[in-house]
Amino acid sequence: MSRRAARWLAPAAVGAGVLLSWQGLVTAFDVPFYLVPAPSLVAKTLVQDAPLLFDALLVTLHITALALLLAVVLGVAVALVFVQSRIIEMSLFPYAVLLQVTPIVAIAPLIIIWVKNPLAALVVCATIVAIFPIISNTTLGLRSVDPGLADLFRLYGAGRWQTLVRLRVPSALPYFFAGLRVSGGLALIGAVVAEFVAGTGGTSSGLAYQILQAGLQLNIPRLFAALLLITLAGVAIFALVSLAAHLALRRWHESELVPEP
Repeated sequence: MSRRAARWLAPAAVGAGVLLSWQGLVTAFDVPFYLVPAPSLVAKTLVQDAPLLFDALLVTLHITALALLLAVVLGVAVALVFVQSRIIEMSLFPYAVLLQVTPIVAIAPLIIIWVKNPLAALVVCATIVAIFPIISNTTLGLRSVDPGLADLFRLYGAGRWQTLVRLRVPSALPYFFAGLRVSGGLALIGAVVAEFVAGTGGTSSGLAYQILQAGLQLNIPRLFAALLLITLAGVAIFALVSLAAHLALRRWHESELVPEP
């Protein structure tokens, strides 16, 4: 078996083992479905309620995508400002940290009140959750340039713009993608939390609303099915970001060039 095949088969084998153990324990101890449903019942519910759950998934993914895009644009822009001067970075970086340490559950009601458009309010909440890793990692990457290369650029009289585009930005790409991997999951979490706080329903309801409704109705299989979709969405976002990082770095950066041991 090749190493590439083992990379995919090992996680699949662990997941299959967990599901089989879950199914066996629920069946053996006759656990009521309203406490812990069996994986087979969750799968059946996912198929039966597919139109409702997948429509809600699209709403949540829409919010997540907009928030992640906004986090990338604003985060990279802020990092570029920070790298221009240590004084600017030291003066403003603590306020960026506030975005990380402030519980979104505490400020989401205020944002929903201030921002009249419900979708925009949810996107703002998710962006606040997702933006800090982009700012932090991109700033670190823009500053982590090879001193020898920096001296070489200065020796040849490269301007600030040329140094930024040809040296700092390529050096920051691995750091940026590392932050993007984290921000992708955080954007999804922020979207779900914002939906919980907003309690949006009707045609604009996301998976968080479906989880709330399923809990109130004691429809635990649907609750688990919605949680499963959120989990799979998070894994898919991480995989897409990892693929983008591989395509961008595979020809020149050590993280993608060095073979596995």
